[in-house]
Amino acid sequence: MAQVTEQQIMSALSQVLDEEKGQDIVSLGMVTGLKVQQGHVAFAIQVEPERGPRLEPLRKKAEQTVHALPGVLTATVVLTADRPAPQGGEGGPATGASRRGADLLPTVGAIIAVASGKGGVGKSTTTVNLALALAARGRRVGILDADIYGPSMPRMLGIAGQPSSSDGRRLNPMDNHGIKCMSMGFLVEEETPIIWRGPMVIGALEQLMRDVDWGDLDVMVVDMPPGTGDAQLTMAQRVPLTGAVIVSTPQDIALADARKGLNMFRKVNVPVFGIVENMSYFACPHCGERTDIFSHGGAREEAAILGVDCLGEIPLDISIRETSDGGHPIVVSNPESAHAKAYLEIGDRVQAKIDQVLAERQASAPRIVIQ
Repeated sequence: MAQVTEQQIMSALSQVLDEEKGQDIVSLGMVTGLKVQQGHVAFAIQVEPERGPRLEPLRKKAEQTVHALPGVLTATVVLTADRPAPQGGEGGPATGASRRGADLLPTVGAIIAVASGKGGVGKSTTTVNLALALAARGRRVGILDADIYGPSMPRMLGIAGQPSSSDGRRLNPMDNHGIKCMSMGFLVEEETPIIWRGPMVIGALEQLMRDVDWGDLDVMVVDMPPGTGDAQLTMAQRVPLTGAVIVSTPQDIALADARKGLNMFRKVNVPVFGIVENMSYFACPHCGERTDIFSHGGAREEAAILGVDCLGEIPLDISIRETSDGGHPIVVSNPESAHAKAYLEIGDRVQAKIDQVLAERQASAPRIVIQ
């Protein structure tokens, strides 16, 4: 099969009109970040922020136009809009983030980021079980899968298919186990690599928040990408995060990266609720002998040094892995197990932190007295 070229793609897109402006999107310079790799095409359509919510039909038409070209296996298109950077640099005031986040997620009470300094430490498993633990206590909970390059929430929540739209403008979140969820994993095929530059990732994250009908949520849990890059900084600056939870394994190399993630949140004035030590130990299912494969207690020691709480210790256990891979995480598949109870205790500690932060913000808010 012949490979499609960038010239062929741009030629096809020159037939896609922005009806509000009466010109095609190529002539208007709206097509950015075009990437073509072995039949997989991805690009962004640059729009003004105020027009973004009503241009989903334009995005869809551009995507369909490119997908119909010979040699195109997949086409992924996002709307992206430049917004003014927050004043004050990386550590800009929380009020700016709160104002922008209120526009993106106006019906969400609290937003919690679950982050790690590096991949492979069980961050997504912690995210989904923490969300389910909060829901088990009666909270209305949603998960935003912000790990654009490696979305795992569809599999972990056992959700397949693509989201629908009730009003033709915003997507309905997917739902299972009483949790609402939105992820790039619902919008692209599981085997399709997402090869995007930073601005496209930022645009996609904003769409997953702004253009999804989340409804009223008590808590949104955000599965952050690993590391401390552009996506993490964007979420920290543009969303009014209530707090962050850091996930790490106990060995020194993972804790060093976790420390970087924690300090990033502190730099942008996001409260760090504490550290979860994942894969804390291994208990043999046959003889019960305990082995500290990745050492043990490192997160608790690191938390004490950094002045934050150790929120809990989760073992390396096959049942946690199997239930997560199978789409029935352990908090819902075996809620009476010791592992599920450990996640529930972490959820209780996180909820207490949420309540504390929200109470402090309410107490510090200015009061208007009319005489």
